[in-house]
Amino acid sequence: MGKKRASKKTGKKSGAGKTAEKAGRARPTTARGGRSAPAPKGPSETPAQSEALQGLRRKIDSLDSRLVRLLNERAGLVVEVGKVKRGGGAPIYAPHREAQVLDKVVGASKGPLPSKAIEAIYKELMSGSFALEHPLRIGYLGPPGSYSHVAATRQFGSSVEYDDLHQIAGVFTEVRRGHVNYGLVPIENSAGGGEAETLDAFLENAGKVTIYAEAQLAVHHALLANCAPASVRRVHAKPDVFNRCRGWLATQYPQAEQVPTVSSARAVQQALEENRLAESIGAEPGSAAIGSELAGKIYGMETLFAGIEDVPDDITRFLVISREKAKRSGDDKTSIMFNTPDKPGALVSVLQVFDRAGINLTHIDKRPSGRSNWQYTFFIDAQGHRDEASMASAVREAEGHCKDLVVLGSYPRSSRIL
Repeated sequence: MGKKRASKKTGKKSGAGKTAEKAGRARPTTARGGRSAPAPKGPSETPAQSEALQGLRRKIDSLDSRLVRLLNERAGLVVEVGKVKRGGGAPIYAPHREAQVLDKVVGASKGPLPSKAIEAIYKELMSGSFALEHPLRIGYLGPPGSYSHVAATRQFGSSVEYDDLHQIAGVFTEVRRGHVNYGLVPIENSAGGGEAETLDAFLENAGKVTIYAEAQLAVHHALLANCAPASVRRVHAKPDVFNRCRGWLATQYPQAEQVPTVSSARAVQQALEENRLAESIGAEPGSAAIGSELAGKIYGMETLFAGIEDVPDDITRFLVISREKAKRSGDDKTSIMFNTPDKPGALVSVLQVFDRAGINLTHIDKRPSGRSNWQYTFFIDAQGHRDEASMASAVREAEGHCKDLVVLGSYPRSSRIL
């Protein structure tokens, strides 16, 4: 792991990873004044109902005891797996194995628990398993409560350590140095397109890190504040978040001042600072923020309205980067970065190689090469693993049409939304 860096830990202490953000459409979660409305009192139980409930609860208690025994029995096997892995130098986190386990347990479930609940339970089991086999450190783009933080906790669970690395470039650097085991970075958003900073980081780190896994997060924005909904006068958020919530804000808060910030987590921090200042001089707090519900829980802000985004199916794709290469899972992607000569048809020649090989390209992006004006580096995602014969042959042929070509990684394709 190399020399450890001193950094602010997030995770269990901040409640990260234990929060299940609700994804409903815009709904008030507090009464006027910011306080939760009292739950209505229901009818009292009859003696027959009480007896029936006691019997059901005894069965649940018995099942819980059996579950705990089985979970600890499973944990004992995990410890043995860790010993074998450490003896052979195998990685603790293996995304192809994780995909296999999740597919099996979700497929084995006949309900009534939904598949997402089964998956979430096993994600936490795997997180605890990492801690038993070998403690893991995960680097992400902070501050705590950012959507990268949300994605990291849902991908790796609450039993690992998280390191806020402030910049995407810093995530790459710390993975390269071995100060964190894995890093998680955003690569594209379904509404906003590719993440330029991540693509630039791949340009700087080509061949020094590899893409190990991918994750997809359903991004849900919440209006956070510690005042009554009617008292909100200022709203803090990232500019692109304002854009994604424009219609809702125009309906609910057309007169509120919109204050741009560098990150969603920072928006929450700034709103809190303004409200504390207002209270210190006897003024009424009126600052809110748009961010994740996880940020609200970390920093102590109430969720006034959840799911305020105008487009409900906003998905951000993240990549897990590592110094290790992922094994084949049977349903993989390969990400490739390349430069072409400055001549007609150069890009088409590369793309036709994959077309002739019957390989589907699922994504293409470009960034300025940084070497000369109007020269670009292209990024593509292709279905398949670099170790498959058809992919290996296509990559070799494509290299003949490029000035340079780098395989950034082959990894299991994400088929679930976190």
